[in-house]
Amino acid sequence: MTVNPNSATGRALDRADARVREDEGLAGALRGFLDRVRSGDLGMIPVAVGLVLISLIFAWLNPVFLRPGNVSNLLYDCATTGVISLGIVCVLMLGEIDLSVGSMSGLASAILGVLWINQGWPVIGAILVALLLGAAVGALYAALYNRVGMPSFVATLAGLLALLGLQLYLLGNSGSINLPFSLALVRFGQNSYMPNWLSVVLAIVPAAVVLWSGLSARRRRQAAGLTGNSLSVVLAKAIALAVALEAIVLYLAQGRGVPWMFALFVLLVALMDYLFTRTQWGRSMMAVGGNREAARRAGINVRRIYLSAFVLCSTFAALGGILSAARLGSASQQAGTGDVNLNAIAAAVIGGTSLFGGRGSAYSALLGIVVIQAISNGLTLLNLSSSLRYMILGGVLALAVIVDSLARRSRASHGRG
Repeated sequence: MTVNPNSATGRALDRADARVREDEGLAGALRGFLDRVRSGDLGMIPVAVGLVLISLIFAWLNPVFLRPGNVSNLLYDCATTGVISLGIVCVLMLGEIDLSVGSMSGLASAILGVLWINQGWPVIGAILVALLLGAAVGALYAALYNRVGMPSFVATLAGLLALLGLQLYLLGNSGSINLPFSLALVRFGQNSYMPNWLSVVLAIVPAAVVLWSGLSARRRRQAAGLTGNSLSVVLAKAIALAVALEAIVLYLAQGRGVPWMFALFVLLVALMDYLFTRTQWGRSMMAVGGNREAARRAGINVRRIYLSAFVLCSTFAALGGILSAARLGSASQQAGTGDVNLNAIAAAVIGGTSLFGGRGSAYSALLGIVVIQAISNGLTLLNLSSSLRYMILGGVLALAVIVDSLARRSRASHGRG
């Protein structure tokens, strides 16, 4: 017998079927997760598995690696380059690149030292000038791309050289400016940790947000007559996240605790994740990165999206340079050089942001920089040379791009199927 789906009986059957699917609970969620993995949607699985393996290997080679004090120090080192990598995620999501973030961070540290220490400016004023310069440089890159059609690779490569030259000019013959440890910003960058009770309380907040958003989404879908996640799945996600974060925080509390600088980095990651996933701007970023012409025809202001991405990238680079100066206690000609560019870009890619655009996450910067700093920290504890670190990071970066390429191919074939 055929049942009219618009009849009362049909609607009742639909609701019963929805309840059956919802009651599948964790088993159904697990099957859905496995289906997404088979279709090529790996998410952050590779980097999470890699981080666990790296931790186990280095802990086996040197037990000091996982001691609370060393982990706290590792998190401190993650914050500076991690903030720069967060900006890189913005441009990579559009399929573009910014090669000047290292030089921008070095110039920002030089501006901080010159205005704050040499010229006697208030620290807030010096920081604002550095951040505004970063935003202006990003706007210039966007103008060259939008108005002239200059590829971002070329524009930012030219910017790398120009900004480095300006950094050397500002620092002059002295080459460096020391920031006294007595200054609050330097103490923040070198020896400032959250009270243990506060870190324990704040560790509950992400789980509470996951629970609230999950329940809200479930209510909205049910009100629209759609199937929502089962209550058991929502609760399981929130409980698992709470247990994991509390375990990490309590473990770090056995040492010096959670660095305030790393907490600032995590706050910025959470803010950008909200913007990427919960706002029209974030959805427009994904759309432009996926298909620029289709996004333009859909009414998205593509030029404005590119402007926002480049401005955010350079501004985050400037902020990273300020944090780096606080961490090192100086502004020098070496700031922003070396492997800063490499680590910032590699962190975003290793964390799961696609080089081809249209896919990425703020949390990829967090996970990626933790992987990079874990490798660097572990090799340092083993007294191995930096040459080996570069070779390992190069291999990890190549592997991340290979995984991304294979995942894209799998998704494309699955979509055709």
